[in-house]
Amino acid sequence: MIDDTMTAGAVSAPGELARLPATEMLAGYKSGRFDPVDVMEDTIASLRRVDTSCNMVVTDLYESAREAAEKSARAYSDGTAGAMEGIPVSIKDLVFVAGVPAKGGAPSYANFVPGTDGQVVRKLREAGAIPTCKTTTCESGYKLTADSPVSGVTRNPWNRDRTSGGSSGGAAAGVAAGAGPIAIGTDGVGSIRVPSSFCGVFGLKPTFGLVSRAPGFFPPSWGSLAHTGPITNTVADAALTLRTIAGYDIRDAASFRSAVGDLSPQPAVQLVRVGVSKDFGYAAVDPHVSAAFDAAAAAILGSNVDFVNAEFTLDPDILAKVLKPIAFTEQASSVGARPDEAFAESDEEFRQIITEGRSFSGIDYMTATHLRSKLRGQFVELFANVDVLLTPTVSVTAFKAGTLGVDLIDGRNVDVHLGWSPFTWPINLAGLPAASVPCGFDPDGLPIGLQVIAPWGREDIVLAIAAELELLRPWAGSKPRL
Repeated sequence: MIDDTMTAGAVSAPGELARLPATEMLAGYKSGRFDPVDVMEDTIASLRRVDTSCNMVVTDLYESAREAAEKSARAYSDGTAGAMEGIPVSIKDLVFVAGVPAKGGAPSYANFVPGTDGQVVRKLREAGAIPTCKTTTCESGYKLTADSPVSGVTRNPWNRDRTSGGSSGGAAAGVAAGAGPIAIGTDGVGSIRVPSSFCGVFGLKPTFGLVSRAPGFFPPSWGSLAHTGPITNTVADAALTLRTIAGYDIRDAASFRSAVGDLSPQPAVQLVRVGVSKDFGYAAVDPHVSAAFDAAAAAILGSNVDFVNAEFTLDPDILAKVLKPIAFTEQASSVGARPDEAFAESDEEFRQIITEGRSFSGIDYMTATHLRSKLRGQFVELFANVDVLLTPTVSVTAFKAGTLGVDLIDGRNVDVHLGWSPFTWPINLAGLPAASVPCGFDPDGLPIGLQVIAPWGREDIVLAIAAELELLRPWAGSKPRL
């Protein structure tokens, strides 16, 4: 329990323990300043408060979390604590937790209960981390907000009239509002990075296949696009989590054998060649986002890095030609066994995507796959000349809660579903590691993110650049007031 001898100003006020980075929680446990029971009670209270305001919890695991915290406290006493012992972690509702409903935002699966943990959850438990709740997602992760017929609208803790983004929106909202240091999200077209940008937190999408999605990741939509990764307040916490959850798993066909190595983020990027693109040669970007990105990129480029003026232009029709035939077909296929009546309570937009996905032919899908290979080739050529690429994370800041997106940016029409996030889904098509790093605010006080993209398997570079920006322009002290 909390030590009564703690000095003035030490962590003791309601909500302060839950706001601590995981690395500081671990240090506090080891020093005896507080224990996992203290942290868990504070985290549960914070989750309840944030959920009341933002609607980010689908199913709570509070009683089992309390029991696990008591076991973690004993583990510190007897010297058997794991690498993440006693750290609260929320789990997106597309990832299996044994014995807990995995609704996935889908009305037809509101009562589905898996009998096994997803591999990510299993590895977290083995390291001593404690699942606290399942967080909101849209149905099957089909859009970049976390609203669903199952859980309603998830709101942004910076402004409850705005969306948290998604589909890992509940995960990002909880971390941003101080309801625990780490959330597990998933990312098929930007679903970790978009809400991280909108909520002002750090979100990491690892290389495709580095983190297992089996068993579960349910429903199995976005099969060739989806990644699992952490959302945190600090770069160090993301590195800690990735070290824990990465690893080969034969049950996931995308999984590969790779030594993760030491991912301790060091803000030392003097030898890194940095490329910058703020529009991929075609994308519409809000002027406030562009200005914040320019300022943050300038801060990095002033850190003795080797700047490379790498022009990087994507086909303006990549959304229609490549992403939609692949993503919408995979989405439709993932729910193909369900009868039409199963979608009676689904969003109209979800039904439209299923219909469109069913309309693509096998030739359409394979043509898009060939174009996808060319896109991958573009990134291969790019990374022959640069070690990292910086872009905005999203073209806009958080829009009105309960809406699908925006269709106009700086006077230019964009696709309301995915056109306002043109920087995230090409990285899913290529399978590259990328992170969203907080880099500023718009005039309404809404967070803006910068995206760091590195070659396949180079999460260390992503983390190093992010750590440098974290040092130059600290963001962890800027928190929303609910």
